[in-house]
Amino acid sequence: MEVEIKLKLPDSTAHQKLSELLSPFHLKTLTQENVFFDSPAAELVKNFAALRLRFYDLDSRCVISLKAKPVISGGISRVEEEEEPLDPVLARTLVAEPSRILSVNPSNVVRRVREEYGVKELVCLGGFRNVRSVYEWRGLTLELDETMYDFGTSYEIECETVEPERDQKLIEGLLSENGVRYTYSSMNKFAVFRTGKLPE
Repeated sequence: MEVEIKLKLPDSTAHQKLSELLSPFHLKTLTQENVFFDSPAAELVKNFAALRLRFYDLDSRCVISLKAKPVISGGISRVEEEEEPLDPVLARTLVAEPSRILSVNPSNVVRRVREEYGVKELVCLGGFRNVRSVYEWRGLTLELDETMYDFGTSYEIECETVEPERDQKLIEGLLSENGVRYTYSSMNKFAVFRTGKLPE
């Protein structure tokens, strides 16, 4: 189970302000490309699951993941997640020929897609790009995201945690004390992608 704090920033101004505020704590910046797949009959989406290939920094590495049963409330997201590394050269060929994903072996993610969800064919749904700046602040790993969809750009700060209520107060305190506006994220990035419009 992945538990994350997810706070939505209203615009690029708030993103820039927070980026400057956190700059002394910067660890790295990652460029991510996220590509999603489902069966032609949308068996994964119907069962609240998502199959994703994520490419990092111009294909320096790739991860295949299966996320299921997402719940997001009060700025805290909980989702079942399993992920595995995948050769990025192979992964690029799979984007072009999605049904070949089902023959990737050994892969527990692929086995689950076939067996738990009964998927026999895959199509590519498309995806989006994300620039993620990672910071180490007060023992927390903060991820500041600029997510570029075909229909616009959104901004968010995330933090994976085992104590979400405690850590959420810390992060909200940082934002409030420095005049950085935010709201609770009401949906994950894949859900935003599927709606085809930025959340209000």
